[in-house]
Parts: sequence; structure tokens; C-alpha cells
Amino acid sequence: MITLPGVSADPDVSPLSGTVERASAKRQALSVGLATGLYGISFGALATTSGLSIIQAQILSLVLFSGGSQFAVVGVLGAGGSAASAIATSSLLGARNTFYALRMAQILDVRGWRRLGAAHLTIDESTAVGTAQGSVMAQRLGFWLTGVTIFAGWNLMTLAGSVAGNSLGDPKRWGLDAAASAAFLALLWPRLTARPAQVLAAAAVVIALSTSPFLTSGVPVILTIIAAFAVAAWVTRRRVAPRERRAR
Repeated sequence: MITLPGVSADPDVSPLSGTVERASAKRQALSVGLATGLYGISFGALATTSGLSIIQAQILSLVLFSGGSQFAVVGVLGAGGSAASAIATSSLLGARNTFYALRMAQILDVRGWRRLGAAHLTIDESTAVGTAQGSVMAQRLGFWLTGVTIFAGWNLMTLAGSVAGNSLGDPKRWGLDAAASAAFLALLWPRLTARPAQVLAAAAVVIALSTSPFLTSGVPVILTIIAAFAVAAWVTRRRVAPRERRAR
């Protein structure tokens, strides 16, 4: 039997429930992965119309592999900005992946070359699908399958978009810009039953609506991560306070 790196049996999960969780993780991973991968065609088209060659666009997708950061690079270069400005902007947007890595490192527990692979696949979507699962086994499966699916699809679609170039037109008219967002919403919606999740979702909406028109793409995501830390601190304080009172 072929297994993904870091995916092993979870002793706390029964065989039946484990099978159900694996099936659910696979469905979510493939749906999010395919939807996100398809949007890579817009990056390929934008990259070549902004002055990059097909090879340069492909290298960005293979090596950088972070949608927001890639769009930032071609956006700055296409507007006549310098390579230094493009790198600085891309690095700022990629900083959010550091927060994801802190969480996923605890779940994946990988070493050696697998750690490098996990770092490269740690993006918005793989983290979201991975952390949405109920057991460590399903979390690992969701992360790896989502990451690998997106990596393959994104690079293939980057090539297709690069070759098509101007003939593709605006990718938004094909609905590709909404595909990944729709998949994310489907993944998030069932988890909005607890009060902390509802508070965080409301804060994320406010942050997105109030900052997106003025800030560079990706920065609102970083602000939302900060809001997540604030909500986590609030939840922890509410849980610890009663214990401290009882201890007195």
C-alpha cells in the first residue's frame, strides 16, 4: 500500500471511523486542490502578458509556489517596478506561511527531506484542509493530498496559461477567480457552529472589507492571522479564569 509522507495509523481512531475520516479528508483535499489548481492558468496568462517568458513563469510556479506572492511579483514587474520591489512585496505576502508552518509542524512531525517537502507545500489551502480534519491521521492526509494536488495542477495550468497568453482573455469571465473561494467557503461553513469560530469569521469579514481596497493583496490575510491569535487569547483567558477563581 502506498502512503503519503507522514501519514500513518492513528491509535486513537477506530478502523471504521478512520476510514470515514480518510474519505472525508480526500474529498475535501481534491475539491479544494482542483479548484485552486485551475486558477493557475490566470497566473500563467498574466505572467506572460506582463513581460515574463514561459520558462520564467514556470520557474516561479515551481520554486516560489505561493499564489499571492507570485501575483505580487508579476504585478510589480508588469507595472514597471524593480526586481527588488517585486521580491520585497512577495516576501511580505509569503510571511503568513510562517504562521502556518508553526501549526503544521506539530501535526506533521516530519524529518529530513520530508520536512523540506512539507515546507514547500505549506500554503493557505493545504493548511486549511489539514487543520479542518478531526484526527492527526486525517490532518496529515488532508495536508499532503491538498498540497500535492495543487502543486501539480497549478504548474500544469501555469504552463497552459503561459502558452495561451492574450488569447485567454480575462480569467474572471471563466469563473476561475471564484472557484478557490467557493471551495474554501464549503470547507469553512460546517465549522462555524462554535462561538469563537463565529467571532473570528465576523472579524475576518470586517478586516477583508475594510482593508482590501487599500492594502496590497495578501496583507489582509496577515491581519486576519493576527485576529486569530487575538481570538485564541480571548478563548484561553475565558477558560483559564474560572479555574483560577476555583483555585482561590
